[in-house]
Amino acid sequence: MSLAIRVQKLVKTYPGRPPVEAVKGLDLEVPAGECFGLLGPNGAGKTTTMEIIEGILPPTSGTVEVLGQTWDRDDRALRERIGISLQETRLSDKLTVAETVTLFRSFYRKGIDPEKAIGLVSLQEKAKAFMGKLSGGQKQRVAVACALVGDPDLLFLDEPTTGLDPQSRRQLWDIVNDFKATGRTVLLTTHYMDEAERLCDRVAVVDHGTVIALGTPKELIRRIGGEHVIDFSVPDSAALPADELNRLPTVSHVRESGGGSYSLSVAEPHVALPAVMNWLRDKQTDLLALTTRHTTLEDVFVTLTGRHLRDGE
Repeated sequence: MSLAIRVQKLVKTYPGRPPVEAVKGLDLEVPAGECFGLLGPNGAGKTTTMEIIEGILPPTSGTVEVLGQTWDRDDRALRERIGISLQETRLSDKLTVAETVTLFRSFYRKGIDPEKAIGLVSLQEKAKAFMGKLSGGQKQRVAVACALVGDPDLLFLDEPTTGLDPQSRRQLWDIVNDFKATGRTVLLTTHYMDEAERLCDRVAVVDHGTVIALGTPKELIRRIGGEHVIDFSVPDSAALPADELNRLPTVSHVRESGGGSYSLSVAEPHVALPAVMNWLRDKQTDLLALTTRHTTLEDVFVTLTGRHLRDGE
């Protein structure tokens, strides 16, 4: 199995009083041909990790290999083989879409025709439009075209769909799936868990500069002990004993969100649901709301860290 990315004992420390250790001995391996997701809240270290792998930031210590090469020895060769779309790309409003992509194509010795890159992101009808006239979703797709025009072996996408409308998000998902279908590699960060579950072969959950969980989305969901969640609310004054909830049939984990809200990870909702209802009746507690749903990667993250993916440090 060839590796597109190998990171060993990666550390990044920013000077200060005291120094800030953004990445703390992180290890990561991404096989070629995989869409790999880095998940975590703002401040978790995932963007710093990504920028080190991209060659934008130098590490404080540790080793980074990208496509079998290293940035200190193979800087120019590596830049010919990667494409990068940042969280926010500032492109000139005075250039057309075609001129912008053609400019980026000039940075590479080899690549694809700018017209083809524009076609990959379904913007042919906007080729002659000025960048300043495009919507946010269209600008984001142009940024992805600029990342693709060098015909990269490895594509970096840092929160590529943040702020986009649902249609633009799905168009970018199609671009990622088409790119991966050619056997090439994608490293993706996102705050959207449905996006990670749909696109990523594997994900790493990063918190406080280290990887705290690694696996396929389904593996991580199974790891917290149930593929279903029962969410319910009771009056805030009703303090329910979590240990008793945890003993109900097929319940594997109980999370209290405050304000009388509870989430139960369960293996069999048709068994757990009647038990919850009977238990609440025995406690003489009013039920204000109740829903059932499938477990998501958001549930995995909250279970592991006690925080939501959109929470900062």
